[in-house]
Amino acid sequence: MKKSFFFGILVLTILSCKTASVSNTTVVNDSDKLPYFKASGTEPFWSILISEDKMVYKTPEDSIIMPHSEPILAMDSNVKLYKVKTESAEFNIQILQQECTNEMSGEISPYKVSVEFKKNKTSEFENIKGCGQYITDYRLHDIWVLEELNGKKISSEDFGKKFPMMEIYASTNKFSGFSGCNQMNGSLFSEKEKLRFINIVTTEMMCDNSYKETEYITTLQNITSYSIGENRLILLNPSGKKIIFKKID
Repeated sequence: MKKSFFFGILVLTILSCKTASVSNTTVVNDSDKLPYFKASGTEPFWSILISEDKMVYKTPEDSIIMPHSEPILAMDSNVKLYKVKTESAEFNIQILQQECTNEMSGEISPYKVSVEFKKNKTSEFENIKGCGQYITDYRLHDIWVLEELNGKKISSEDFGKKFPMMEIYASTNKFSGFSGCNQMNGSLFSEKEKLRFINIVTTEMMCDNSYKETEYITTLQNITSYSIGENRLILLNPSGKKIIFKKID
């Protein structure tokens, strides 16, 4: 009888230990969204990650997870203000498109970030500043060949035997490729769902005037957004779909 009693106590103890260890484990769900913006600062050291489902503020001593909120947009400049309030903290995060230099590393980022925050209702707002950048969609990082231009399937009559293609380097916001007659390269401007192809430079080969290279490059310069699905990269502007690429590697 005593053996059965002590065996039961042992089993319950093991189960309770297992339950405690599981309850202290942080589970990352597959539904968690990847961050689209990151910022950091020094003195004090801090960082912020913004994704579509949450915002995470971190220091060496602390970590605060907040729900995502839609930013307030300025009318006359590229400024966004996120206002987030929870039971334990309140944040005002302003993102300004302006070149920013990290005071310690010297690294240059395209955005200045200022943060007002307080951790409880009785404390005063603290102000910190830093630099940030949008994280370009990793799915763009690939090789794409032109399939449609301004609503029409392209053919050899439009570009000859070799169709325009593009390789996008998401980690550096650069691209290069073939525009139908010339080689080209340039930079990406990326903000969440926005995408622009800027600083486009091409070689100066003699080209067949019947080819649609000029139309292709002009359309590319007017792109403002994109979508990806079924091995296709669709480039759009406010008037609709303009360029469709097919993934080739």
